[in-house]
Amino acid sequence: MIDINIVRNNPDVLKQSLEKRQMDTSVVDTLSRLDVDWRDKLTEAEVLKAERNKVSKEIGKIKDKSEREAKIAEMRAVGDQISALEGEVKGFEEKLNALITTIPNIVDEKVPDGQDEHDNVVIRQEGEIPTFTFTPQPHWDLGPALGIMDFEQGVKITGSRFYVLSGAGAQLQRALIQWMLDLHRRQGYLEKYTPFMVKAETLFASGQLPKFENNLYHDHEEDLWMVPTAEVPLTGIHMGDFLEYELLPWRYTAYTPCFRREKMSAGRDVRGIKRGHQFDKVEMYIYSKPEESMQELEKMLADAEETCKQLGLTYRILQLCTGDMGFNSAISYDVEVWAPGCGEWLEVSSVSNVTDFQARRANIKYKDQDGKKDFVHTLNGSGLGMPRTLIGVMETYQQADGSIVVPDVLRPWMGGLEVIEPEN
Repeated sequence: MIDINIVRNNPDVLKQSLEKRQMDTSVVDTLSRLDVDWRDKLTEAEVLKAERNKVSKEIGKIKDKSEREAKIAEMRAVGDQISALEGEVKGFEEKLNALITTIPNIVDEKVPDGQDEHDNVVIRQEGEIPTFTFTPQPHWDLGPALGIMDFEQGVKITGSRFYVLSGAGAQLQRALIQWMLDLHRRQGYLEKYTPFMVKAETLFASGQLPKFENNLYHDHEEDLWMVPTAEVPLTGIHMGDFLEYELLPWRYTAYTPCFRREKMSAGRDVRGIKRGHQFDKVEMYIYSKPEESMQELEKMLADAEETCKQLGLTYRILQLCTGDMGFNSAISYDVEVWAPGCGEWLEVSSVSNVTDFQARRANIKYKDQDGKKDFVHTLNGSGLGMPRTLIGVMETYQQADGSIVVPDVLRPWMGGLEVIEPEN
């Protein structure tokens, strides 16, 4: 959530940020009017309360009964005015809060301008596009032929956009998750195991509600929500907390399945397991001192890159433009791996500095040795996301006979298996 003081003192900064995101800037003027009305009514109420308190103290000293009763009646009328004003104050406050939660984070000055994903900037590519002596197969052919991926069973159990991994396929997915968690622990992240369902206020704190309500799965009876990413519970862990300034940064990693009600159309973009309503992801999350958050962003990006490097995947780094950045983000980088069978780049990580946007919603502050209190900065990034990392491994390490070589770093988690061959 943005700081209301920006609306009061630097509205042009907010308008410029919204313009860069191709959003309507009139919301800033509406916010400003609501804020002025709210403060005016609040001041009126406080003035009347002060008057009532003053007169109430004087009433006890009035000797004349009729004069005293007149003052009491007068204060009752003032009390009615105060109640009416408090109702107006609450109304303006609710409108103000509802509107301010719809405004995305302010774009960092280093973010390139752009309309959409086509204007994202490729920073660099690591590795060459792999070549084969045969025509590489996409995973939607490789997996079923090996007996490790079944789309029909997924549809039978649940419906479209679901699938079943079997044998070495399920083992490979689990190996990737376990290996990534161990890698991130070595990189300095504390592993967390969090609930896969959260309260509405946890989703609000992380910036998912109210904007993305239609993309979330909700148990209406218990009023619990399935997590769309581990970023949500990792934000919720410290809602309302004061973090010790000297101990920052705090770095966490967690695995969760992720659930999203995304609207998907048929076609090339969703063929196979590239997009689904349920997927696995290992998340990195950092609570940072404000002055160090950009440095932490570089670390998190490097840590995500290291995952691709050790898996031996060709990848590239994109800086997202203003028109393609997420709601919470002030600056973001995507990591994409090359999928030879699909013949395209697939996003496996998005690394973002959220600055104080989530911490303000979640009321997460630090207190330094001088007693100064302020909001921490938070950062998040996938390290990495399934199933696209699984796709990258399957398609990159495929052989002419349709088998898949298991990357060296994953073999300890695969019971020493070196090659995935057709299931018997």
